Amino acid sequence: MAPKPIVVVGSINLDLVCSVERIPATGETVFGDNFQTFHGGKGANQAVAAARLGYPVSLVGRVGDDAFGTRLRKSLQAAGVNTRRVTTTRSGSSGVALICADSHYQNSIVVVPGANGKLGPADLDKAAPVLRAAGIILAQLEIPFETVEHLAVLARRFSVPLMLDPAPGRALPELLLRKVDFLTPNETESGTICGLAAGKVNPSAAPKISRELLRRGVRHVLIKMGDRGAYVATAQGIGVMIPPFKVEAVDSTGAGDAFNGGLAVALMRGLDFVSAARFASAVAARSVMRMGAQPSMPAAREVRKFVSSLSSLNVDQLFPKS
Repeated sequence: MAPKPIVVVGSINLDLVCSVERIPATGETVFGDNFQTFHGGKGANQAVAAARLGYPVSLVGRVGDDAFGTRLRKSLQAAGVNTRRVTTTRSGSSGVALICADSHYQNSIVVVPGANGKLGPADLDKAAPVLRAAGIILAQLEIPFETVEHLAVLARRFSVPLMLDPAPGRALPELLLRKVDFLTPNETESGTICGLAAGKVNPSAAPKISRELLRRGVRHVLIKMGDRGAYVATAQGIGVMIPPFKVEAVDSTGAGDAFNGGLAVALMRGLDFVSAARFASAVAARSVMRMGAQPSMPAAREVRKFVSSLSSLNVDQLFPKS
């Protein structure tokens, strides 16, 4: 029997990336070192991440009827993503992300939604057969919030697990959180959801934040903390810190999306939540070793080699022999 596919609902962007020594302050002009364009968008990134790992994935989204839209669609198809539910918005531009990446591997991002802002609940209703047949659904917050809320309703109706990456960060109503099976904020977004003062959640605060999110109805919480690792917690009482992989980082753009794509693939391969998080951490670590979002997503063979020395991970389970 064919495996149930991963279905991603989310944004599709062209990333315009400038490399700088440091990210400029408000009102400041700095000179860049390099400029490149990459295919991005959190939805497209996560779909490509899963596809590169050899798992079937479909994307529900929108592009504009401009040259960017044609380019983005072809790139997704070349990566192995099913784009039958990627709709073209007439007389509209595709989404664009403006990214500054500094010499310390940090970045600052401005997103212009374009066609992504037109992805509405009606698009999800049209894609209902695809959503119903999914093994897991991935979503983010670079599309209209009402669309995400409607997706949560459909996922619950179809009894399909929903993984929500709450980026960009914002407050989330409990009615939505109660429909989320896997919530994957980073250290800043987790604090925003819980209404904390600005600042990053550190590993020592992660257990408390996770318990609060679980109390609000989420079933599994994973707080991504970059090179400090990740904290996973479940409603069944599990709370574990996943240590980071030490790698030579080049660009952190898309690392969180690589993590989510890897997490979804591992869960669909049958790993428990903690083991799946370890595998996802390895996928994210490999992704920061190359420039760009989608170009940095590692192939299955790369991750197989990377995790082969980890006795806690069943590599053959993750990548069954054909």
